[in-house]
Amino acid sequence: MTDSTMRALRLGTRRSKLAMAQSGQVADAVRELTGRPVELVEITTYGDTSREHLAQIGGTGVFVSALRDALLSGEIDFAVHSLKDLPTAQPDTLTLAAVPLREDPRDALIARDGLTFEQLPDGARVGTGSPRRMAQLNAWAASLGRRIEAVPIRGNIDTRLGFVETGELDGVVLAAAGLSRLGRIGEATQLLSPDMVLPAPGQGALAVECAASNTDLAAQLAGLDDPFTRAAVTAERSLLAALEAGCSAPVGALADLQVDEQAVTEMRLRGVVGTTDGSALVQLSTTGHVPASPDDFTTPQHMGRELAAEMLAKGAAGLMGERAL
Repeated sequence: MTDSTMRALRLGTRRSKLAMAQSGQVADAVRELTGRPVELVEITTYGDTSREHLAQIGGTGVFVSALRDALLSGEIDFAVHSLKDLPTAQPDTLTLAAVPLREDPRDALIARDGLTFEQLPDGARVGTGSPRRMAQLNAWAASLGRRIEAVPIRGNIDTRLGFVETGELDGVVLAAAGLSRLGRIGEATQLLSPDMVLPAPGQGALAVECAASNTDLAAQLAGLDDPFTRAAVTAERSLLAALEAGCSAPVGALADLQVDEQAVTEMRLRGVVGTTDGSALVQLSTTGHVPASPDDFTTPQHMGRELAAEMLAKGAAGLMGERAL
């Protein structure tokens, strides 16, 4: 066996407890797949060190660029990202080698006294750093004849849950996938139905990325890919890309795979754009065929673009424009 096949593969990861947990799971899968040792290389990103709210520092990409720089410089061999953090435009120098099977894409509420969202009192303080969540939670509260105060928060999962434990907030909303990967999903008091709150495009999915020039490694990592997850997130990210008018808009999207007698036949894509106060939402869906081949992404991309065009025709651009700074 040659030195190159025995050398440990260096997996770049953010330093947060959640990033380390999900990178550790991918490392185990890559060891099993390739028979090679894998070592984690911790990299600090701008999004980890900045104290500003994500919408202010640019949102998409702030957790990704340092990992990508390390990939291109040869400091690491491959990187694991939360897919929802990836910018929609993929650089030619990097390849998205695998999108593993997705975790639960839903958002989760962790509220005091075991409360569900419907049981929260009028004026309840709910923490989230996401304009997408704020828009939909405010609209949901209004539909119940109540209002919430959406409080912008940052920090890791422990920090966010701490706001509820100390009584500073009545509840916080986080991605269910993150809680699951840390073994803490049992602390959720409610998993939020996508009928009420659509997740971020790509939420719950991971992206395994390597240099485009490293074709041997890309081919090996492709063994981790789940074609149905990739089709779903391709549709969601295509919608986001077509809606992105140079502003960090509160956009939610989810592609569901429709199963008919054990075979996956159709995909339903739902999208939402709204003002952060929840007073105006554009929410639409479309259905299309699942690609017959794992290499055919024209159908999900087309679905995303088509739905975005319909949403823009219904006034989505105006809602996003209110957020242009």
